[in-house]
Amino acid sequence: MDEVVKIINAIKAGNIKPIYFLMGEEPYYIDKLTEYFEQNLLQEHERDFNQTILYGRDVAIENIVGIAKRYPMMADRQLVVVREAQELSRTIDQLENYVENPQLTTVLVIAYKYKTLDKRKKITKLLSKHGIVYESKKLYENQVGEWLKRVLQGKKLSIEPKAVAMFVDFLGTDLSKIANEVNKLAIILPEGSTITPAIIEENIGFSKDFNPFEFRKAIGERNQLKAYQIADYFAQNQKDNPNVLTIGLVFGFFSQLLLYHGLQDKSPRNVAIALKVNPFFVKDYDLALKNYPMKKVSTIVATLRDIDVKSKGVGANALPPGDLLKEMLVKIFN
Repeated sequence: MDEVVKIINAIKAGNIKPIYFLMGEEPYYIDKLTEYFEQNLLQEHERDFNQTILYGRDVAIENIVGIAKRYPMMADRQLVVVREAQELSRTIDQLENYVENPQLTTVLVIAYKYKTLDKRKKITKLLSKHGIVYESKKLYENQVGEWLKRVLQGKKLSIEPKAVAMFVDFLGTDLSKIANEVNKLAIILPEGSTITPAIIEENIGFSKDFNPFEFRKAIGERNQLKAYQIADYFAQNQKDNPNVLTIGLVFGFFSQLLLYHGLQDKSPRNVAIALKVNPFFVKDYDLALKNYPMKKVSTIVATLRDIDVKSKGVGANALPPGDLLKEMLVKIFN
C-alpha cells in the first residue's frame, strides 16, 4: 500500500513516467492503480482523443507500440492502458525497443496481473530504468488484518478481531473480495461504527456461530458438541463450505500447532510471528497446545492427509460430505 501511495503522490506532484508496468499475484492494487490512471491522468474533455484502453488477448505488441508512438491531440499527453497484459507473456520482450526510447508524451500503463517478469531479463531492467515497475504481492493471512484496519480507518470505521477472522476465513487473502464487502458495509454504517461479527452476519451472510473460525476454535477447545454442530451445518451448506476448504483449514491449524510445539520461545509475540497469526488469537493456540500433545498432533496431521485425499474423491467410496467431516472429528477427538 505504501508503494502505491508513493506512485500516486509522485503523479500528483507532476513526476509522471512514460511507462508503468504493474505486475504481481495480487490483482487488487494493479486494478486500483489502473483505475487511478484512467480517472485522473487526463481531464475529462481530453479522454475521447487521448485515452486508449487495450486488452492483452486482443492486441499484439506491435499494435501497442504503434498507438504509444502517436502524439496527443490538443493535450499535453496521451494515456494508453493495456489491461490483462499477462496474455502477452510470450511476446512481452518485443517491447524492449520501445522501452529503450519511449514516447515522452505518452503514458503507457501495462497491467500484467497474476504473473511477474524475471528481474534478470533485459526487458525488466529497461522498464525499471525508463519507467516504474510495481510488483503487487499476495498478503499472508496474518497481514490481511492490518490491511483491513487501514482500509476501514480511511472510511472512518473500525473492526473487532473476531470479525477480521471471519473475513479471512470466508474470503481468504483475496483483497478485491474483501474490499467489495467492506464497501457494502461502509454504505450502510455511520462513521465511527465498529464492525462486529453480528453486523457481518446480518449484512454479508457469514454466520457468526457456524463458520470456519468457530469450527477451528471448537476443535482447539475440544468442544465436541459445538464442533459436530458446525460440521453438520457445513455438510448441509456445501456450496459455501466445501469439504476441501474445511479440511484444508483444519490441516493448516494442526500444522501450525505442530510448529508451536517445536518452538523454544513460546512468548505470545514470537508465537504470533512464527505461526503468522494475529496476536489476539494466540490464546486459542495456547489452549489447543494443552489439549493436544505433540505426539497426538503428529498423528492428526497424518490422518488429515488421508481425509484430504478422500475429500477430493480418491478412495472415499462416495461418502456424503457430513460423514467425511464426522470421520475427521472422530479421529481428532479420539
